[in-house]
Amino acid sequence: MAIVVDVDVMLARRKMAVGDLAERVGITPANLSVLKNGRAKAVRFSTLDALCEALDCQPGEILRWVPEVE
Repeated sequence: MAIVVDVDVMLARRKMAVGDLAERVGITPANLSVLKNGRAKAVRFSTLDALCEALDCQPGEILRWVPEVE
């Protein structure tokens, strides 16, 4: 997939645990894991908004596009 999710990078920068972030965002740690490991097929804007609020960041610090190598 060409979209990379950098939630783990932001967690490290904020020195925050996955469980703490999941609780603040209102999703399960399992669903957060799916998102941060790049296995999610979609993300709701409400979830992205909650992630940005909890991590005090912009969407571009969580999501980035990387060209696929052919």
